Amino acid sequence: MKVTVLGGGNWGTTVASLVARKHDTLLWARNEAVVEEVNTQHTNSAYLTGFTLNRKLRATTDFDQAVRHAELLIVGVPTGAVRSTSALARPYIRPWIPVVSLAKGFEQGSLLRMTQVIQEELPNHPVAALTGPNIAREIMAGQAAASVVATPDLAVARALQQVLSSGLFRVYSNHDVIGCELGGALKNVVAIACGMAEGLGVGDNTRALVMTRGLAELIRLGVAMGGEATTFAGLAGMGDLIATCLSPASRNRSVGEKLGRGMSLDEITGGMTMVAEGLKTAVTTHELAQRFGQDLPIHETIYGVVTGGIDPKEAYGGLGAAPGHEDEPG
Repeated sequence: MKVTVLGGGNWGTTVASLVARKHDTLLWARNEAVVEEVNTQHTNSAYLTGFTLNRKLRATTDFDQAVRHAELLIVGVPTGAVRSTSALARPYIRPWIPVVSLAKGFEQGSLLRMTQVIQEELPNHPVAALTGPNIAREIMAGQAAASVVATPDLAVARALQQVLSSGLFRVYSNHDVIGCELGGALKNVVAIACGMAEGLGVGDNTRALVMTRGLAELIRLGVAMGGEATTFAGLAGMGDLIATCLSPASRNRSVGEKLGRGMSLDEITGGMTMVAEGLKTAVTTHELAQRFGQDLPIHETIYGVVTGGIDPKEAYGGLGAAPGHEDEPG
């Protein structure tokens, strides 16, 4: 199969390198230096320092060529660029080919999930989300990992499984697109909270509290929005939450750590080459919680931190404090 991955960041490049083991894969990136390096050195040192990509992977800056090549199109750009990138692809994409989204988050303003954004721009194409506990550097190092491809049509999901599975990277299917996308997006906010705990030097008990109650909040909002509770107990929910909260390679956890150590958001984001989606998702989650009438104290605290209303050093005075009437589970 001819596969195109749009986006030369760490996760897009990782997925492209995995798929290239079995398929004719083309990676599109805006940066000419990245494309040249992928084609000649088989590396992408800007995002994956120290790792060698599959030698069969090719890269291009020619967007038209990249999209026309695809029998499967994978969109791996940040959430803020998903709509514009999908719209640019519309004149060149082959009829009916499936599109897979790698981005974890919401469109600001519309509050749409990424598959919804793609469906608006590329109607009449099956759209799926690939999500799960996937730290790119660990996968590039050859460590075992698993992900979930979510789409309502399980026949399409099974076909995508065959394309996306590679070596020790295993792909499962799920029909609950809403639950899978919400799990992938909302856990980034909880990861910021856990990173703050690390930066502030609080104990493991507190971190466990934040992760557990954060998951409960995620489930409440997810079910209110139409997701299935069981989805959040799987790879797309709890699995992704654990990896993102605990891994030192997690961008969102790293942002939280630096906030806990007293750095400002401008200082943190000014030195980042990759996007920490949790910062934008914290604002979106605040809006979604109001829309769906959900009480999410941990997410609200992080919203206060990233919008400047709460000092990170003071956040843990109430972070994780659930209403007194609330009982486990839920």
